[in-house]
Formats: sequence, C-alpha cells, structure tokens
Amino acid sequence: MKNSRKRIFVILIAAVLCCAAYFVWDYFDGKAEKLTYKEFWQSVERNEISSVKFDGEKIYFEKTGDSVENTFVTDNPHSPVLAEELMKKGISVTTVKDGTEILSLIFDVIFYLFFFSVIFIAFRKFISPNTFRVVHKTGVKFDDVVGMDKLKRDMVQVMEIMKKPAEYAKKGIRMPKGILLEGEPGNGKTVFAKALAGEARVNFIPAKATDFESMFMAIGPLKVKLLFKKARRRAPCIVFIDEFDGIGTVRNYSGSAIETENTRIVTALLNELDGFEASNGVLVIAATNSIKALDPALIRPGRFDAKLTVPYPDEEARRKLVEMYTRGKSPAAECSPEALARLFNGYSCAKIESILNSAALRAGQEGRTEFTLADVKAAASEC
Repeated sequence: MKNSRKRIFVILIAAVLCCAAYFVWDYFDGKAEKLTYKEFWQSVERNEISSVKFDGEKIYFEKTGDSVENTFVTDNPHSPVLAEELMKKGISVTTVKDGTEILSLIFDVIFYLFFFSVIFIAFRKFISPNTFRVVHKTGVKFDDVVGMDKLKRDMVQVMEIMKKPAEYAKKGIRMPKGILLEGEPGNGKTVFAKALAGEARVNFIPAKATDFESMFMAIGPLKVKLLFKKARRRAPCIVFIDEFDGIGTVRNYSGSAIETENTRIVTALLNELDGFEASNGVLVIAATNSIKALDPALIRPGRFDAKLTVPYPDEEARRKLVEMYTRGKSPAAECSPEALARLFNGYSCAKIESILNSAALRAGQEGRTEFTLADVKAAASEC
C-alpha cells in the first residue's frame, strides 16, 4: 500500500515538473522583438521576410537580411487575404492552432468515440453471440422428472436417432425436426426438455420469447438466425424455446410496427426450420400454453413433426411430487403423501411445490416445527 502511494506521488511530481518545464521553455523561447503591423508590412514589401507564423492574436516572422537570426512579433489583424498575399511573395507561411481549436478537436474526438462506443455496446448487447448460452450438461435426467411416462417413452427413440443420425438415415429414418409441447404453465415442460438433453448427452440451448424482443426493428429476426447458426455449430444439440406463443403467433399484416416485427420473426423461424436437415442433429423443442395461438405454417408437419401434451400430474405423479417437495420439511402425520395427492388434484407441479413451501413457512412463523393440513389448505387458498 505504501509503495503504491509513493509511486503515485512520484508520478504526480514528475507530471508537475514536466508542465513547469514546458511553460518555462515556452516563455523564454517565445521572446521576440515587438514591431508594429506597419513595420511588418514594410518589411514584406521590401522582401525582407523569410517566414511567417500565425499564432492566435500574434504574427511571428523572421527577416532574411539579419546576420543573426531573430524572431519578431506583431499583432494579427486576422485578414482573410494576408496569408495568400504572403505566399504570393514566396514567404513560408505556417498557422498554429490555438488552444480553443485544439480543445474543440479533442472534445469532438471524445464525443465520437463515446457515441460509437455506445452504438457498438448496444449492438453487441442486442445481438451478442452470448445471447444464447450453450449448456453442455443440464444435470437433469428422466428420473428427476415425475410422471410424463408416455412422453419419456416417446423420446427414447428420438434420443437414439439424435446420437446416431447417419446410421438411422441409412434406414430411411430421420429425426423429427421439431417437437411442440403444449400444457399449462408449471407442469414441467422446461424440466422435461432439460431432462431429454441430459439423457441424450447433447448440448442444450435454452431460449424464451423475450430473448427475441428488441427496441430496434429487425433485431428479432437476426437473433433467430444467430440461434440456429449456433445450434448447427454445436450439433448434436437441442434448442428449447419457451413461451413459443410469444413469438410464433399468427401473422397479422395490419402494418403496425409490432405486428411487422412479429411477422419478420415468424418468417425467419420458417426459413431456419426449412434450412436445416434432420440429419444435422438439431432438434427444436418449443413450449406453449396454446397451440391455437400459433401460426399454422409454423407448426405444420415437416417443421414440428410431433405435438405432445404435457398434462397435469395424475394421482401417482402427485404422490411422488409431494414426497419430493417435502424432503427437508416436517409435515404432520395427517399430511401423508396419499392425502396431499388427493387434495392437489388438478394442480400443476409448480403450484404443488409453492403450496408446500408456503405451508412450511406459515408453520415456522407460528413457531411450529410441523405444518398441518390446515396450513396446506390455507396456503392453497392463497395461490
């Protein structure tokens, strides 16, 4: 710490000495004999001047006839034709920019550097290659997904084709280009996509509708191209687009800026889905709450070959969810997995987890170690 302070102090002293040396040198070097402008012009007419330097309010000049080279100075009238007249007489003319011009130039340079830096940073932010990160290991397997047994069975062969696309292509079998998952929020569509990537041991690129939104027009379609370009480079790969109905809605040609941008994004998606072969090893999984809201051209066979519904968990799945979400908590004896499974009929996975967490919090606030069925019902009424 002391060494750093000493170093900074030495640098400051050196800077002050340099500035002082510059001004002292400028003061003694700038000593010149003062002449009137009339005397200066008389010397010009007699061809006695070899060089002239315009420096702000002063004109410095040297005479040719002096045995010892002396510098003279006179006032600058700021005549627009003076420099031209001097050059016509063969006199060397130079102009020194004053401090105001130099400062103005410096500020101009700083402004343009700042302006273009902001543009560059904004551009990088909106279409940065890091917008869509590649997850090499999701850490989620099918064992971590409760229920959805039919979906898991349907995906087993898809995983095999994804791992060995060339081998299946010889048999005339191609991997689906896209899978559409429909279901209510909180039923585990995202977790299922991560589990599929984890089981297949392939790269996983998560995205959501808001990733394609931008305050600038045409940025959304560029992000679509960026996403699929990255997916092709990282194949075999699963691209998961959550909230798909946020960007894949039916195209509307009303002419508004928002609708125009949405149309461009949908068109970009259509082009990208048609632009790669299933043998490339890229599988697109899109999650939506409503297939009816999506553009028909986007979800037709050949683009999304499979449309699967992620249902609410059945009673057996709810029982397993209760067992999973009560780990580390202390439910009362009346809160058995079977009893809670019946109580949670029609609830999503996320809602079940939230209710059990709220029930445990309610018990803790009242100083109880165990939460009761009454706590669960009270928490369910608030969700």
